Amino acid sequence: MLPAFLATLLFSVSVIAASRSTRLLGANAANFGRTIVAVILLGVWAFTLGLGFGGGAFRWFFLSGMIGFGVGDMALFHAFPRLGPRLCSLLINCLAAPFGAIVEWAWLGTGLSAVQVLCGMAILSGVGLALAPETNSQLPVRYGKSRLMGICYGTLAGFGQGLGAVVSRKAYAVASASGWSVDGGTAAFQRILGGLLIVSVPVLWLQGRGFLKQWFDARSTAKASERKSDAEVRSEKSANGNAVSSDARDERRRALFWVLLNGLAGPTVGVAFYQWALRTTPSGLVLAITSTTPLVVIPFAYWFEKDRPGPRSIAGAVIAVAGVVVLAFAR
Repeated sequence: MLPAFLATLLFSVSVIAASRSTRLLGANAANFGRTIVAVILLGVWAFTLGLGFGGGAFRWFFLSGMIGFGVGDMALFHAFPRLGPRLCSLLINCLAAPFGAIVEWAWLGTGLSAVQVLCGMAILSGVGLALAPETNSQLPVRYGKSRLMGICYGTLAGFGQGLGAVVSRKAYAVASASGWSVDGGTAAFQRILGGLLIVSVPVLWLQGRGFLKQWFDARSTAKASERKSDAEVRSEKSANGNAVSSDARDERRRALFWVLLNGLAGPTVGVAFYQWALRTTPSGLVLAITSTTPLVVIPFAYWFEKDRPGPRSIAGAVIAVAGVVVLAFAR
């Protein structure tokens, strides 16, 4: 069971790293950077120890990644500045299970037992209780704005994770029917490629807009500089450059650290331990252990983000996680 506990710890660290990198770079850039790190590392695995683009179900894994890593994680990164890592972790980890069960029932015809329905209701009740504002809430002010929008983003992230997991299950079934046995690293690589396609769109769009803005600003600056002497222009550039270069370098280093940590702890090393756990431990027990991630995040969020939850929020998180644990064993 040690790999499952290590995976849970790494997933919790990944949530904190994602939140910190989002604050430094913005949601789209932080998500894109983390995805690039994951593509490189998982690509090394897939083309040395795995199947690369093979396995007979590339299209399904790619589609799963577009939904889970793409839409789901994009929504998650936009939820971080509005809710903080603790509540975001609760939403995505606890809502993915009931959403996935509903999609399986509607698409694959997998029946829902009475226990699974009750667990889903308990999860939703716990999440609602944890998200309800408290008069004595210790939630930092920077997380108080656009709370409703953050909940919408977090819910979309949970749905994306749940739907992506169901599509991954379909991909494994297709691969098995074709006579292939796809390892977890290869599946993660093929999925992250689909995610890269989605997360690249807003980054390229914003970069294109930024390039045009810089081009027009440069033309305006050039015209203004024509009316100044060369000595005045050099003096202004030197003063501005010395004032911001040191702070900018420090901020870039911090951002790079959190992006690398997020890419390592989440979709690469964390997933590796998760797959290792699934090979050595019953899946129900692994899912039950990793579903406690929202509880493990709480002390990290308090330490790094000064996000101190109230009693009702903790109670709601415990109820929701308990529902996920029971649901994992009931599958």
